[in-house]
Amino acid sequence: MAIYQFALKEVSCAGCVRSIEKALGRTSGIQEYSINFADRTATIQTDLAPEGVVQVIEDAGYGAELIEDEEDHSRRAAQEEAQYRSTLRRALVALGIGAVLMVLMLTGTLPEPTGPAGLVTGVVSGLATLAVLYFCAGHIFRGAWKGLPHGNFNMDTLIALGTGTAWLYSTLLLPVLVLAPQWVPPQAHHLYYEASVMIIGFILLGQALEARSRGNTSRALRDLLDLQPREALRVRDDGEKKVPVALLVPGDRVRIRPGERVPVDGVVLEGDSHVDESMLTGEPVPVARSVNDPLTGGTVNGSGSLLMEVRAVGHQTVLAQIVDAVRQAQNSKPALGRLADRIAAVFVPTVMVIAVITLLTWLIFGPPPAWAHAVIAAVTVLIVACPCALGLATPMSVMVGVGRAAGKGILIRNGDALQRAQSLTTLVFDKTGTLTEGQPTVVDRHFIGDEQALLPLIAAIEKRAEHPLAQAITAWAEAQGVASEHEVAGFEAISGSGVVAAVEGRSLLIGNRDLLQERGIDCAALVDHAERFAAAGSSLVWVACDGKLQGLFAIADPLRHDTREAIERLRKRGLRLVLLSGDNRRTAQAIAEQAGIDEVIAEVRPEQKQAVIRELQSKGEIVGMVGDGINDAPALAQADIGYAMGSGTDVAISSADVTLMQSSLLALADAISISQATVRNIKQNLFGAFIYNVLAIPVAAGVLYPVAGILLNPIIAGAAMAASSVTVVSNARRLRNLPLD
Repeated sequence: MAIYQFALKEVSCAGCVRSIEKALGRTSGIQEYSINFADRTATIQTDLAPEGVVQVIEDAGYGAELIEDEEDHSRRAAQEEAQYRSTLRRALVALGIGAVLMVLMLTGTLPEPTGPAGLVTGVVSGLATLAVLYFCAGHIFRGAWKGLPHGNFNMDTLIALGTGTAWLYSTLLLPVLVLAPQWVPPQAHHLYYEASVMIIGFILLGQALEARSRGNTSRALRDLLDLQPREALRVRDDGEKKVPVALLVPGDRVRIRPGERVPVDGVVLEGDSHVDESMLTGEPVPVARSVNDPLTGGTVNGSGSLLMEVRAVGHQTVLAQIVDAVRQAQNSKPALGRLADRIAAVFVPTVMVIAVITLLTWLIFGPPPAWAHAVIAAVTVLIVACPCALGLATPMSVMVGVGRAAGKGILIRNGDALQRAQSLTTLVFDKTGTLTEGQPTVVDRHFIGDEQALLPLIAAIEKRAEHPLAQAITAWAEAQGVASEHEVAGFEAISGSGVVAAVEGRSLLIGNRDLLQERGIDCAALVDHAERFAAAGSSLVWVACDGKLQGLFAIADPLRHDTREAIERLRKRGLRLVLLSGDNRRTAQAIAEQAGIDEVIAEVRPEQKQAVIRELQSKGEIVGMVGDGINDAPALAQADIGYAMGSGTDVAISSADVTLMQSSLLALADAISISQATVRNIKQNLFGAFIYNVLAIPVAAGVLYPVAGILLNPIIAGAAMAASSVTVVSNARRLRNLPLD
């Protein structure tokens, strides 16, 4: 089953989105789909060939084109820019002609549409405005007509009905005014040709401004795409040669000169330098890179020259995975947005019913000329109620919020994670690698056995273990010059406890106190030392040999430099903060006190962490889990929101709801702030869109006419409808510069 992305055509409102979703939902072979109205794209997981998906969308009355690579995205961006310019030109033409007609009418330059002179000016005005409707708004009328066989009623339907009715009403009224003006009351001697084109002009102008703002909204994604250089300096036996990055393959050698961007992922073969990874991780401090260190495509080399070996290209690079993650997140919708889409999908038919009711009410109860008031009121309802703002409210905010997060090295995988962050009550932290640097070192030790004889055996065993504490002992032993070449037999790693192995005929246990006590080993002789080490915040590794206690290592992992500041920011949000650790209680408590966390759940094995999260949830807590994305995977999956600390590895990006590329708790605080600000922005947009329609439709229908004599002009309705869409987009763009608390 493959995942494809498609560019959608002829999609004008949330009603169109709903029609496509219905078509996709009833097609076998399509498992999941997500449509972004703001970006006019669809992401679809399916067994069907791309051509089959395109056919499904076309059968629903719309168009689609497969997006295969970044060149397609670039070409589409160029097409959207061209469409923006075309829409703007058509808007100015319509507004210009409409304004001329309106000025001529208001100044009395145009004669009354009665008699021979009125006939000439009326025919000229009618033909001129018909040309504008055809050339400037032909796509709107074609879209409305195309949707009729499929029962798709959308924004085009409302605009076409409204402007078409105004033009047709004027055209039918003209011969009556010319031949028998006495049949029409003087107050109804008005043609609405200028209203038709002014409405079209305002709507097109709103669409143009919306398209421009939408393009600016995607800037974060374009910035990421622009990180990868087009060419690279490939090194072969016959010399160095510039080649397109697309021609690089794993195993190639590439020279990276000072100031150049790293083209793809790889490792350093020669040279030393500092690399700026800020555009990927948000971390402003350049990172030292030397032989065998990893390099990530898109980062910037410092003052040194590097020779790298290519390890990953194309979609396998970290940058490509980040771009895909951001794009998928921008295409996702929180539950709040899906609800709005369902409402918007039935909105157009509802508005058409309201327009008919308005027409009939004015015909029956309206003052003379009732038919004139009835037509204008119905047209105004159709124009003012276009649900563009409602359809844009959620996706625009999600696009900006996710894009801003990506710019700070925060990958938010889906819209639901944004919405759930709004309701977080508890944050649970892993200790090692989350609150701490994740680089533990041996800071003390105490042996009651023969230390010099035991250290080579311990080093040989720990060299085979993968736990960070084992790696700390291995690094310390190497620094001390301790040999570790002994043969190890019967090696067994016990998750969350330690290791058991035999070396040189001796049986060793290396791990926590529980492991030793479960094997019947008395640890009382080192309890005082253990309490002293633990009180200082050190983790403890106990050593037993041949059934007897032998020694104890104290291993410290310092807090990250920004941990306490981040914890303070999170505490101000009223969140319950919990440290969840497999370490002993004294050590975990000491680290929690240093970080500023009051609640500690310690001595928990990895497989028990998920149960702790589940228990908190059973008490009504909305839980966020912060871990390394690998060892804490079950707990991250159980939590309402999983925050993975990591450097952008495949596992980290795919395992959590949110990945913090720079492994900083300040980034966690930023992620929560951005999530909550985005949801607030969505609610503001939805509230504004709903209130606009709730207030505008009754006014357009004429409820204020009996009490205040107010009947909304169709031209003002068109301007208000366009302004509502631009307002929603502008409000969403505020997220780009909103201060984070």
